[in-house]
Amino acid sequence: MPTSPRITGTFLDEITHDIPSQNWSREDWRKEFRLYSQIGIDTVIIIRAGYQNKCIFPSRSIPDLLPVHDDLGETIFSLADEFELGVYFGTYDSGSHWHRGAWWKEVELNRAFVAEAAERYGHHASFQGWYLCHETSRNASNIIELFNETGRICKNAKDVPVLISPFPQGAKQFAGGAVMPLDESMEHWSRIFEETCGAFDICAFQDGQIHYQELPKFHKAIEELGMRNGVRIWSNVESFDRDMPIKFPPADWRYLRIKLEAAARAAEKIITFEFPHFMSPHSCYPAAHNLYERYSEYLGT
Repeated sequence: MPTSPRITGTFLDEITHDIPSQNWSREDWRKEFRLYSQIGIDTVIIIRAGYQNKCIFPSRSIPDLLPVHDDLGETIFSLADEFELGVYFGTYDSGSHWHRGAWWKEVELNRAFVAEAAERYGHHASFQGWYLCHETSRNASNIIELFNETGRICKNAKDVPVLISPFPQGAKQFAGGAVMPLDESMEHWSRIFEETCGAFDICAFQDGQIHYQELPKFHKAIEELGMRNGVRIWSNVESFDRDMPIKFPPADWRYLRIKLEAAARAAEKIITFEFPHFMSPHSCYPAAHNLYERYSEYLGT
């Protein structure tokens, strides 16, 4: 019998940009990481360590930083060391400069921020990668310049793999004339990949912006894109629901299974946004507890 596809990595969203804080203590994180070591999750990705004037550690490089009393980054790295998980460290997003076209300001902020991160956390055995947190759906917002410059900065600070997680300009996130056919979206990403060769090593496209029936074509196109450009292909199988009129409930298991099985046909590794909120038995969402039970049954655990 074929093995059921398994999620082996998860983002951690602890700047709480558009989902609520769970107010976890170090012991709550310990329970979560212990669970990961038991169910086959070997990789955690800090989706952004800094956003606007917020950060997971008391950074010297972020302007107008709000008070930071705890070093959540150290908690994540030290627990990942303990449970033998790999951590990908997410860069800084100003929320403004790159959207206004001043990409060089975004790069300079990240130059200092990445240096801080390498100095503070680079000794941890669990520090196994970087995550470029600037996400876009197309060749816009100077994404080529951002990837090229920030990817190089990361590799110079600590030479470990660099990950991105972009998305297609699909119907579930964009409305009306803003929606791109999948072929057109892949034209954008083909150009981006060609012009950012060496800036990143791994790409995990988000899968939640398109309709379920588009998934086979989507994954085939991404697989070919990676092969042409020497980029490893993971899949970011979103475990929250974009079909509901509210932001964002845990996914319906029936449709998450469709996405898992589609991703497994093409991706080297399946990660998710985002296990702690939407799939964990420790989540603040009761529906996440049920989703974890359905997923566990599916795996036969």
